[in-house]
Amino acid sequence: MSLIKSKKRVADHGEVFTPSWMVEAMLDLVKGETERIDARFLEPACGSGNFLVPVLKRKFAAVELKFAHSNFDKRHYALLGLMCTYGIELLADNIAECRANMLEVLSEYLSIKSDDDLYRAAFHVLAVNLVQGDALTMKAALGNPITFAEWGYIGKGKFQRRDFRMDALTGSAAFSAEGSLFAGLGKHEIFTPQKTYPPMTIKDLAMQVGGA
Repeated sequence: MSLIKSKKRVADHGEVFTPSWMVEAMLDLVKGETERIDARFLEPACGSGNFLVPVLKRKFAAVELKFAHSNFDKRHYALLGLMCTYGIELLADNIAECRANMLEVLSEYLSIKSDDDLYRAAFHVLAVNLVQGDALTMKAALGNPITFAEWGYIGKGKFQRRDFRMDALTGSAAFSAEGSLFAGLGKHEIFTPQKTYPPMTIKDLAMQVGGA
């Protein structure tokens, strides 16, 4: 793909896309993490998914290696891999394209279509995980604080979701830094989730499309 969409976008937003060969080389520097299904990745200027799509493909390769024998596990751990990828993007067309690209990778890997509950669940997850906003100000497009969902697979087909504000998460990282006055504190002592949801199945998540 072209490294720029237009000179005006470069001038206005500094928008330049990283070539695929460079993306793969950078991901190889953290190869072990990219091949861990539940490793969390945040791209603060995700564009159309130049980094997130290859990360997702690596996660799916790990899913295939571990769970190819069980369609149930394969579907649930593939969704978990998607749940553990996050992005922020300033421009609306880019974030929409990124969501579409990620959904396409999932649907091709699992051979599912839009009428599958898993497809609809993934659509909802991407709407939550890929945020239009400004990573520097930590504000979403409408000016509200960026909030991310921490997803976890608790087994037997159920997922747990807890929401955290981005500014709280970055504050936690600073507090936990070596030498910090707060380095000895546990995470529960520094911040708490904005909201905790009851465990949800794929069908429950699919029903969120068009809703909350």
